[in-house]
Amino acid sequence: MRILAMDTSGTSISVAAIDGARVVFEAFERTGQTHSARLLTLVECALTAAGWSVNSIERVAAVIGPGSYTGVRIGVSTARGLAQALGITCVGLDALEVLAAQTVGLGYGLVCPLLDARAGQVYGAAFDCGGDAPRRLMEDEACPLNTLLDEVQTRAAVDNHHIVFTGEGAVAMRDRIIGRFGERALILPESLLYPRASAAALLAVNRPAVAYNELIPLYLRAPQAERERVAREGL
Repeated sequence: MRILAMDTSGTSISVAAIDGARVVFEAFERTGQTHSARLLTLVECALTAAGWSVNSIERVAAVIGPGSYTGVRIGVSTARGLAQALGITCVGLDALEVLAAQTVGLGYGLVCPLLDARAGQVYGAAFDCGGDAPRRLMEDEACPLNTLLDEVQTRAAVDNHHIVFTGEGAVAMRDRIIGRFGERALILPESLLYPRASAAALLAVNRPAVAYNELIPLYLRAPQAERERVAREGL
């Protein structure tokens, strides 16, 4: 199956084309340019490099969050538009699971992807990545870092191995993570800190697909403007 996948959920952007289990093309950028200015250009690059016509795409995959509200909307809207125009289905992938999937095969067990959710919170989850695919141990949460680390510590209490942290939030919160877990905490290198569209595409191969209008963003909390409105109105 030919799948075109995209990630615009954070500060990086990537687009990948896979054919079956083979990654044909992947582009990854972290240049600071707006995702809306780069996404369709990278899609065109993917099709050209893969030698595909747009009509040969069989499925569109997109990272649907959690992450930047604006970034997630750009990716989801683009994926929906392509799927609708081509009459094909979509698959939405969780950014935290994609980050965890990128560590499978590296010999790690407990992996905790973290994203900075601002307002004193993180988006986080935990996975067992010691097998052939990430196995979820904790649902996605938007919460203070200490709350998440308490849950991770409970799950890691009987395991003497490293607790692996990945994602941009792991770098932003490095000192606090090390302060809690010491030498047990392993922060992954930059090459593994950002969701990759190729990982999303490979996960999408075995996921149920949905119609274009059923692909929706994964927001773990209301957007900032909505939170501010609620605070003003005392709701």
